[in-house]
Amino acid sequence: MSAAPNLTTPERCVLITGATGAIGGALARAYAAPHTHLVLHGRQQDALSRLADACQALGAQVTTSSVNLVDEEALKQWLHTLRKEHLPDIVIATAGKNAHPQPNGALEPWDDVQALLDINLKTPIAMAQHLVPAMQKRGSGQLVLISSLAAWHGLPTTPTYSASKAGIKAYGEGLRGLLAPYGVGVTVVMPGYVTSPMCNAMPGPKPFEWPPERAAKVIKRGIEANRARISFPFPLNFGTWWLAILPAAISQWLIKRLGFNHTDHSGSD
Repeated sequence: MSAAPNLTTPERCVLITGATGAIGGALARAYAAPHTHLVLHGRQQDALSRLADACQALGAQVTTSSVNLVDEEALKQWLHTLRKEHLPDIVIATAGKNAHPQPNGALEPWDDVQALLDINLKTPIAMAQHLVPAMQKRGSGQLVLISSLAAWHGLPTTPTYSASKAGIKAYGEGLRGLLAPYGVGVTVVMPGYVTSPMCNAMPGPKPFEWPPERAAKVIKRGIEANRARISFPFPLNFGTWWLAILPAAISQWLIKRLGFNHTDHSGSD
């Protein structure tokens, strides 16, 4: 963990995991400003260092970490130290990964499934467990959980990813009502396709793909308004929402017609 010189007194602390990813990096730059302490987590240390430099140049105080988020004890110790130094005002859990079925209809490898569920679902929930009690005591804070439009209806091209994003969507929705009386907000973000290596590796069509900077702008605006859900782009959100409410046979017919049933690709991020 490293820290930049404290040239200004931070007025807010923003924690972003997955900061070396496309959305996480764009959000870090969007939040970088004087009187802001950014805690940026990422696995790619060179990219993380460059991002920290860019955010410092915009006036932010920056702390970085590459702690293993799926190591429960390491995560606990990191967040315990962070709570003591500066409890985050906003926590944005963007770290995640994808996995795909193998050719000829073979399921995703079990090791890939476990790794995906650990980072996409268990880690954000564990972060809430470690940070929420202190936020409740303080009477303020906001958790931002990254779901996906794939949470509306599972896709044959990414069944485990869809399941993890549906799970974090439901968790965030439940948590929002639970924590509202304590002044703690919860926002669930449901992006469509955002340009990134993970997006590029996904099989199937990618309609209405957005650059990460555009996604970050919309997410930041929604966080500031404490919106319960931030979903985009509208045409794809509207279409996938219908998949969730139509009879399953119709939804699955539409998915096949749109080309999302093709699984002769594989890969993980």
